[in-house]
Amino acid sequence: MAKGRKGGYRVEREILNEERLEELSQRLDISQTRIPLSYRLKNSLRCSVPSLKRRVVSFLPVLYWLPRYSIWDYGMPDLISGISVGIMHLPQGMAYALLASLPPVFGLYTSFYPALIYFFFGSSRHISIGTFTVLSIMVGSVTERLAPDADFLIMNGTNVTAEVDITARDQYRVQVAAATTVLAGLIQVILGLVQFGFVGTYLSEPLVRGYTSAAAAHAVVAQLKYIFGVSPIRFSGPFSLVYTLVDMCALLPSTHLPTLLASVVSIIVLITAKELNNRFSKKLPVPIPVELIVIVVGTLISFYTHLNETFEISVVGEIPSGLQPPTLPNTSYFSEVVVDAFALAVVGYAISISLGKTFALKHGYKVDSNQELVALGLSNAVGGFFQCYSVCASMSRSLIQETTGGRTQMAGVSSAVIVLVTVLKLGPLFQELPKAVLSAIVFVNLKGMFKQYADIVTLWRSSKIDLLVWLMTWASTVFFNLDMGLGASISFALLTVIFRTQRPRYSVLGHLPGTELYLDMETHKEVREVPGITIFHSSATIYFANAELYLEALKQKSGLDITKMITYKRRQEAKQRKRERRAARRARREAKRQRSKGGVFSVEEEAEQFRERSRDLVQDDELSWKERENSTVFVMPETPHNSWVYLKGTDPETTTLGSLSDLQDGDITTLESSSEDTLSRDLERVSLGSLGKWTWDIHSIILDLSPANFIDTVAIKTLRNIFHDFGEIDVDIYMAGCQALVVEQLEQGGFFSDIDKERLFTSVHDAVLYCLNRRGAGALPNYETAQENTRLC
Repeated sequence: MAKGRKGGYRVEREILNEERLEELSQRLDISQTRIPLSYRLKNSLRCSVPSLKRRVVSFLPVLYWLPRYSIWDYGMPDLISGISVGIMHLPQGMAYALLASLPPVFGLYTSFYPALIYFFFGSSRHISIGTFTVLSIMVGSVTERLAPDADFLIMNGTNVTAEVDITARDQYRVQVAAATTVLAGLIQVILGLVQFGFVGTYLSEPLVRGYTSAAAAHAVVAQLKYIFGVSPIRFSGPFSLVYTLVDMCALLPSTHLPTLLASVVSIIVLITAKELNNRFSKKLPVPIPVELIVIVVGTLISFYTHLNETFEISVVGEIPSGLQPPTLPNTSYFSEVVVDAFALAVVGYAISISLGKTFALKHGYKVDSNQELVALGLSNAVGGFFQCYSVCASMSRSLIQETTGGRTQMAGVSSAVIVLVTVLKLGPLFQELPKAVLSAIVFVNLKGMFKQYADIVTLWRSSKIDLLVWLMTWASTVFFNLDMGLGASISFALLTVIFRTQRPRYSVLGHLPGTELYLDMETHKEVREVPGITIFHSSATIYFANAELYLEALKQKSGLDITKMITYKRRQEAKQRKRERRAARRARREAKRQRSKGGVFSVEEEAEQFRERSRDLVQDDELSWKERENSTVFVMPETPHNSWVYLKGTDPETTTLGSLSDLQDGDITTLESSSEDTLSRDLERVSLGSLGKWTWDIHSIILDLSPANFIDTVAIKTLRNIFHDFGEIDVDIYMAGCQALVVEQLEQGGFFSDIDKERLFTSVHDAVLYCLNRRGAGALPNYETAQENTRLC
């Protein structure tokens, strides 16, 4: 370090550009030579006992934690947690099956098989796999679209009226739901095997919350027929929710009052009991199973008062005891449900991975996103063979499993055992359960989703773009159904990202005295401009969508309208070439005239001189006309000596011809030319040096590319044009802060074929020091004096 003024020390270090950095890397043997693809492929296929063990354990996480499982430490908490979750599985499984338009017993199957499969393949210790509101609604939209009631009408004897063949309809819907679930599971497994676990990141939190809020609206409308005891027409396709709601309103005068009374009483009891549960949650060892109590009480009342026969209240009906044998799904449905299956796969995975990562972060372990895709896919695919429908993690059950002390997925096995006992032995006891009670359970469990409408106020204050995503997702899902709404919302969310990268914030950076930091001059008043240097910064990467806007912003921030300046330069160069040709012709004529004076004369030479003078007159007239037409900034000389007048600081496109007497002394620049030999140099100096006042103020522009994480061919072409165009007006362009991947992409795009790699620096400060040193030794001390740059006191 060299001692500086005022007792301080000036930091002296080497200026690092890309070439120098590569030299140092090679010297230190840290070169970033890429490993050949063939070697990497060969290495990945190489098998050894430790690598095989790691792969098997990663595919079956149960092999990692089960041998270390401590019954004394984890056994009792997992058992209590599993019983609590299993008790929740029973009412939710039967209730959510109604959302899927399936018999309630298939909701119990769905609560049993997938939980067992996830026990072996899942990496999360706390989530509860089974039925979920949103997925049940999505499955219900598929089953009712492919198996509407109108396709299963049978004539009632000789009567004109027709009845729905409920048995045939339910069997067909079960097949459709199973096929959709198997296909969704296969999609999840394939995505997980190809390491596509990041697909869930495209579903942002505002999108998911808006989507689930809209799904809650679908669930409410779907349950109204059970709450009011009416049978509205179920529509499908766009605006189906609106049509169903209109038809429902038309049927309100036909409301079945006993059913409505049972629904209202159940809703009041559930809401009251849940509020008491929440208020005394800290004092209760486990939450009171309110839903199960309501189901048991409702079943007992219905059985002993004969609600079905006496008041015609619809009940669950026959529940077969035992498990169904596995059957192959009907693959002919795959082509009709592939879009719905993909939507189920993405939504189910997004909900499960978000819950899994939340609990993993809280308890200090890691969840593998790709393995979660595989585990969830196998749970769906295998469950589909046993007539289950699509599953994912449930927030309410997962919270119960975590808060009641669950440590591992042994709690999931315990809950599955509770469901199994119910299916095998207790199922027929719930045959007299009113469907209105199950609908009330669904309605009350949607309370959390109804609270998400408060996001509108929160997002309005924090982020208008996220609010727009939330509203767009909600509207598209409500009006265009669940599958189309998901696709539209994801597309809109991606468009907002593209729009924000297409319209980033452009700024000019200034130096923070005493540091190597360069900050936005508009937002940081303490920074100072580096004399003669413009540091241009974009908040987003440069690619095809914003490359042209990047160039326009650079021209605006630097104050150099490069397009007009180069256009003007081209005009001056063309005029210069014409004047040089005219000077050459005059010289030839003068030489011939001198020869004529020497006694050599011919009619042919005189005729040739006459033709040349005629062409000169015509070209002079054309040049004069073009000068007036193009509004040239030059004023023809009015004095005997050769002088050219240029209007400084004016726009070459709008400047008009004038007289010297009309100009002020500070508004003109006069270039003296005493001979034809100096005319070319003077005109070249005018065409470059007099293009505008900013040419003299800025000698270098530094492009801060530190935010860029990739660069495409369009951006490479734009950067190359920037280098060439600004170089024509003697403004040097440099790049700083490029990431290694960006440098590699620049090399692959041939950027450095005609541009020196010395123009690329590791940091903005290195580029600034290089520019100041390059412009002369006197520039750096002046800069240090004015800015107190790079001083260590």
